[in-house]
Amino acid sequence: MKRWLCGLLVLFFTLIVAAPLAFAADAWHQFSAKEAQSSQLGKDKLRPDIKLYLKGEAHPKIIKQLGEFKSNKRSNGFGRSAQVACDTAFISALMALQERAQKEGGNAVIDIYTITKDKIFESAEEYSCIKGGFVTNVALKGTVAKLAD
Repeated sequence: MKRWLCGLLVLFFTLIVAAPLAFAADAWHQFSAKEAQSSQLGKDKLRPDIKLYLKGEAHPKIIKQLGEFKSNKRSNGFGRSAQVACDTAFISALMALQERAQKEGGNAVIDIYTITKDKIFESAEEYSCIKGGFVTNVALKGTVAKLAD
């Protein structure tokens, strides 16, 4: 009888506490791209040899454009602030763009902008992100290029 009651209490607790998180509406956020890049995570994970420029940011002369590419990354949002979860997904998406630049023979990714759920967000200073109850998402598009030194 005690086992049955404990099981019922666990189920009740799960439904009352966890269910609202699972069905929480996605929240849109905008954060500073430079702060994310200069964070400890950004310093640890981003490559200094492949430069990153948001749409509208000044960059050196383009020698050759090597194509536009998309990166869609997610991070665990459960129990984390929106800023931490979004910055983690943003850095992961930038890392994927840097990997693509290396593969294509570029030394930079320029004109980076956010495109999430078919909504374009272009800014030279910020990126946008969606945080749900459990998953946080950042999708970026950027042009891989070979820039002059």
